[in-house]
Amino acid sequence: MIFAAGLGTRFGDLVKDKPKPLIRVCGKPLIDHALDIAEEASVARRVVNVHYKPNLMKDHLAKRGGIIVSDESDRLLETGGGLRKAVPLLGSESVITMNSDAVWRGENPITKLRQAWDPGRMEALLLLVPLQSAIGHMGKGDFLLDKDGRLSRSAPGEDGLVYSGVQIIRTDSLDDVGEEAFSLNRVWNMMHRRGGLFGIEYEGRWADVGTPQGLECTEKSM
Repeated sequence: MIFAAGLGTRFGDLVKDKPKPLIRVCGKPLIDHALDIAEEASVARRVVNVHYKPNLMKDHLAKRGGIIVSDESDRLLETGGGLRKAVPLLGSESVITMNSDAVWRGENPITKLRQAWDPGRMEALLLLVPLQSAIGHMGKGDFLLDKDGRLSRSAPGEDGLVYSGVQIIRTDSLDDVGEEAFSLNRVWNMMHRRGGLFGIEYEGRWADVGTPQGLECTEKSM
């Protein structure tokens, strides 16, 4: 699943006439960077959620062909609620999710996750980038990685690893949240308490295009 339903309000006039995933960066719309990675990794079933200016997104996706749309135009459900709504379309207990606001150079991130995925002990496997290598990222690190590959939250002042926006996750824990709209952070916290939240580092180049500053850094560096 590719998350593409955000409002992109930090981009101001750039999203006045189009949703953020259609902003062009490094020669093509953001959403196409994610879709190309999924195609390169031979992901057969691709679901994209839409909310802001949904018809523009649907028209763009229709030109690509073979993409299933999860329509959230009536209400934005955040990452957790959006994934839960899309589960029937995804048709699997373990799914790949990917944010649509990043640019990658190097090994295919989905392929790397698949190679490391161990469903016998993992509830989620997140792909992480060292903070010093996160192009355009304006925040701090998100997680600490122990010697067994398990994740914990980084504390203020710690140079943790940045979540790249790509993961493999089991979907059964989504039903443990009562609200309709919620963040996947709540599910990760439950998985962490059970010892099922894992991560691996990405050794290629990754750029965060979540802000106008990130967009500018990406154009210069990628």
